[in-house]
Amino acid sequence: MNVDSKTAGNVREVVPFYGVSSMEHSLRFYVDGLGFTMKHQWAPDGKLRWCWLTLGSAALMLQEFWKEGDHAGQPEGKLGQGVSLYFICQDAVAIYREVMSRGIEASEPQVGNAMWVTSLTDPDGYQICFESATDTPEETKLSEVKSLPRGRG
Repeated sequence: MNVDSKTAGNVREVVPFYGVSSMEHSLRFYVDGLGFTMKHQWAPDGKLRWCWLTLGSAALMLQEFWKEGDHAGQPEGKLGQGVSLYFICQDAVAIYREVMSRGIEASEPQVGNAMWVTSLTDPDGYQICFESATDTPEETKLSEVKSLPRGRG
């Protein structure tokens, strides 16, 4: 199937949209923990309900589920189950070290598919992964490496 070149040229980016149970907890994780910046926000009646966050050239949107009224409707079960975002970056190991220094738990970086990868889970169970290209052998863990060349993490 061919996509009309007019349509394809019109699409510029994709921005994942996460429904969250607590905007406060999510912002603590994404802004304070991972270093995202709030680009846009919607706060009817002074309560932040939706925001657009950026980190480098990546973005995501968060909206808190309404607990009451006509718009109430948080789904049953775990929100983030089966949902993962992969951020491709220059140095996933540096991101791992930075978020750990901010008190955010992340998996030990390990090489898979010729990339260092570290993963985290946000307050609602969404998986967030950071990856960067490497020539380090597959399945190598960070703890097994004596030193990494700069920018190769």
